[in-house]
Amino acid sequence: MTLRLWHVATGFLLLTVIALVLADLDGMRPDPWLTLAAMGQGLLSPDFSDIGGLARATGLTLAFGFCGVAVGATLGLLLAPLYHRAPVRWLCVSVRAVHELFWALLLLNVTGLSPLTGVLAIGLPYAGIFAKVFAEYMEEAPDPLPPGTGAAVAVLWARLPGCLPQMRTYTLYRLECGLRSSAVLGFVGLPTLGFQLETFFRQAEYGSAAACLMIFLGLILPMRRWMVWRLAPLYLGASIMALAWIAHPPMGDGALMRFLWDVLPAPLRSGTEWGGWLHRVFVQQALPGSVATMVTAQLALAGAAVLSLIAFPIIVPRVTGRVGALVGHGVLVVVRSLPEYMMAFVFLQVFGLSLLPAVLALALHNGAIIAHLMGWQAAEVPLRPDAPHGLTLVGWELLPRMSGNFVALCLYRWEIIVRESAIVGLLGIGTLGFYFQTNVQELRLDRVVALLAVAIVITLVIDGMSRRLRAAMGSSGALRIEGRRGQVVRTT
Repeated sequence: MTLRLWHVATGFLLLTVIALVLADLDGMRPDPWLTLAAMGQGLLSPDFSDIGGLARATGLTLAFGFCGVAVGATLGLLLAPLYHRAPVRWLCVSVRAVHELFWALLLLNVTGLSPLTGVLAIGLPYAGIFAKVFAEYMEEAPDPLPPGTGAAVAVLWARLPGCLPQMRTYTLYRLECGLRSSAVLGFVGLPTLGFQLETFFRQAEYGSAAACLMIFLGLILPMRRWMVWRLAPLYLGASIMALAWIAHPPMGDGALMRFLWDVLPAPLRSGTEWGGWLHRVFVQQALPGSVATMVTAQLALAGAAVLSLIAFPIIVPRVTGRVGALVGHGVLVVVRSLPEYMMAFVFLQVFGLSLLPAVLALALHNGAIIAHLMGWQAAEVPLRPDAPHGLTLVGWELLPRMSGNFVALCLYRWEIIVRESAIVGLLGIGTLGFYFQTNVQELRLDRVVALLAVAIVITLVIDGMSRRLRAAMGSSGALRIEGRRGQVVRTT
């Protein structure tokens, strides 16, 4: 069955209306304007007085990012040639379906508040992502070797050399994501910029918080300038040394065995009834958490779609001019560079405890990403010599010709938005992450694993639905956007 664009749009509009009816968007913050004014004052007068602490957090943010991405890329490269095998593929899907913060909270019970926790929290899900993308690159690479050549020889001498430039470009993009993940790991206690940001906000030191955000953007925005591949071994070596110097309390002997015992369902360990355990986990926690997660994700997806449609023309020179496109590009890069979790935390201080901070953060971040990709494509669309300029060009040329790819981009981000909607519950919002953290604090690790399984199933269902919708619309396959410098940017 072939779906038309308006079929998909109508279906998502209906889901958005239902989500609006179910959503709790009313926070309890008494005067958000007072908080916004204080934050604005801090933004205008950033406080760098704690430069020593900020410098250390910045260095460790880089160190966790480099080491985590290195582990993920290495494991992904080893798994990529085997990705076509079902057990390997399902393993990769499972590990990448769990957010880095969820991995960190789980690993804290085994490795403690140590550098290994942060590195593995990034490296494990990234390994699943790298394996998928590298496998696709290898499948697309030319194979000039004669038939009958061994698979290992073909990979090492033909496919791998043929796709190294694309792999390097994607690894650079994933390093940017790794730095965002590294910063966010500070919210679980690791000494990165996220830890500093949370501390400053909770103490209402908005000037110091603004300085922290500026330093983070100073890392991310010029990354393609300072990330020189010849220096990558030096960066990685310095990162390993920096993490090795972090002092951390030992977990003691038997931590792994205690963890493996605790993740067994309580009825197996203590002989309690299965009915009560299943009801508490799946009816009292997984069901409301899943509903809140899907409601948040649907509203955020709708917001991201609207924002991207409004914002993508601002980086098209034929619409806003060269200066306007340069300014628009800068704005979108800044918004997409801020981690969703970090933005949700900031919005939580303003609007209070509800789904609204999560919806706003996810919509802004993902809308900026989609708008950026759409803008890149729009700038490359071949036009007639007499084509109009400005908004007339957007309405009569660009939007009609790019509508199919716009929907495909939204569908690709759908799975990611659902994943992020679950994790913002760690801030106290009632998605799956809220129940996850509650059980971690109560050391009920069996319930934690059950909730993780629910999150993985939801992610797999959304991913499957997205693929089927794209296939039905004639947009199957790996979505790629050609950048202006010939770089291939994947939306994974």
